[in-house]
Amino acid sequence: MTADTSFDVAHLAHVELLTPKPAESRWFFEELLAMRVVAEDGDSIYLRTWDEYQLYTIKLTASDAAGVGRTSFRASSPQALERRVAAIEATGHGTGWTEGDLGCGPTYGFTDPDGHAMAIFYEAERYVATDDKPALKNQASRFPGRGVNARRLDHINYLAKDVEANGEFLRDALGMRESERIRLDNGRFAAWWFHFSLKSYDVVYSDDWTKHGNRLHHIAFAPDTREDILKAADIFLENGIHIESGPHKHAINQTFFLYVWEPGGNRIEFAQAGARLLLDPDQPVVEWSEAERRKGQAWGMKTIETFHTHGTPVVEAPGH
Repeated sequence: MTADTSFDVAHLAHVELLTPKPAESRWFFEELLAMRVVAEDGDSIYLRTWDEYQLYTIKLTASDAAGVGRTSFRASSPQALERRVAAIEATGHGTGWTEGDLGCGPTYGFTDPDGHAMAIFYEAERYVATDDKPALKNQASRFPGRGVNARRLDHINYLAKDVEANGEFLRDALGMRESERIRLDNGRFAAWWFHFSLKSYDVVYSDDWTKHGNRLHHIAFAPDTREDILKAADIFLENGIHIESGPHKHAINQTFFLYVWEPGGNRIEFAQAGARLLLDPDQPVVEWSEAERRKGQAWGMKTIETFHTHGTPVVEAPGH
């Protein structure tokens, strides 16, 4: 049975994305995704999707290599934050309290077993629209009506040296609930999906074939409809963005998807994720076998090779 503390984390709050091409990556997010720059600080800029209630959605930071910086989660209450910090400290992976990033109150930092930097906070400043006030008061800001119109951050998928160790850590430290997983013929997990609320997934761990550690598979944004994703494919085609896979439909969690590589090299997904909501608080975990996954995606498209080999930072597998 699901524990009450399984709802201690409200949602994935924001992600720091590292890029060796800051100007080109900024153009991708600001112009093609219609995200708004809300602040700049040194080598970092902060951008928000149009219906983000917090000040920002991603922090884009110039770096020697692409990849993921710190991922932040928002707790559902001050008491929930205290419980999660205690659980994290018990694992030995905590790194301590800081004042918090832009628009965030006291923040507790930690890492997963792979070394991915993470943080959790509760106090959050809400975005106040100025020249982008919406016609409907239940939106955070005006619908941009251009580009992909990314509405919100949907999920993050990490590459992990050990899928089970990292998944068990987040399950215990943050109270995440399992939704789906892939079990290989050797008994190990190839990937593991977790969620905080009604969405079918917020965080995923996938096997890192390089066994390098601390790498990113992708982050995903949610537009409103499948048609938005189809239009996004044309936008990326016209603007020279590498389309890696899709548009198509996932078998796992049934999201309609499109994968591209932003100019810095990070994989970005666009996922229409509202089709499958997990309303049952005790939803059984769905497990897929290796044979079932070899059948490909929902409508039969095979998963392409780079989906299993590309991650950021880009590294070579042992022996290559």
